Amino acid sequence: QVQLVESGGGLVQAGGSLRLSCAASRITFNIATMGWYRQAPGKERELVATITSGGTTNLADSLKGRFTISRDNAKNTVSLQMNSLKPEDTAVYYCRAVGRLGVQTLNYWGKGTLVTVSS
Repeated sequence: QVQLVESGGGLVQAGGSLRLSCAASRITFNIATMGWYRQAPGKERELVATITSGGTTNLADSLKGRFTISRDNAKNTVSLQMNSLKPEDTAVYYCRAVGRLGVQTLNYWGKGTLVTVSS
């Protein structure tokens, strides 16, 4: 069973930084895209950033300039560097991996890591 394990969440003051990491294990397919999503209390899950195996990134417009996504294909890991954090960045951050195995599209999520930004 594929596993995605996030780490790096925690409590930080506004203006601070955190780096989230996600490691995918038991991978039996080529992961085309890895990414981060977040869900704040009472809100729907939203895209933070994605990155393809070729390094093409997609970052939510509101986060550009503060967040950076990176990936290590050899290790099946993806990281999210978050700078200048704001209280509104408080959310559970989820890692996602999407790939194909034959004609089947595979989609996996981690359990999430909580980021709390205090004012």
